[in-house]
Amino acid sequence: MTTLSITLPDSLKAFVDTQMSTKGYGDVSEYFRSLLREAQAKEEDARLETLLLEGLASRRIPLDDRFRQGLAAKVELILDGNQART
Repeated sequence: MTTLSITLPDSLKAFVDTQMSTKGYGDVSEYFRSLLREAQAKEEDARLETLLLEGLASRRIPLDDRFRQGLAAKVELILDGNQART
């Protein structure tokens, strides 16, 4: 693991302390790791959405009932995964 040092104004330090105590984080590192994981997941979701939109725009994907059913199943899996992360 790598250690990082950051400087925060008192107002942000107070916010972090409140988040730690009210949300049950063990320490500051745990809190920041969870923030970074959430940001990483959002980036991955945005990339997936971009790729999907590019694929749809290319018209190389047949938009028939079989495709829609498969897409609906995949969306359910993604939503279930996102709910599990929260």
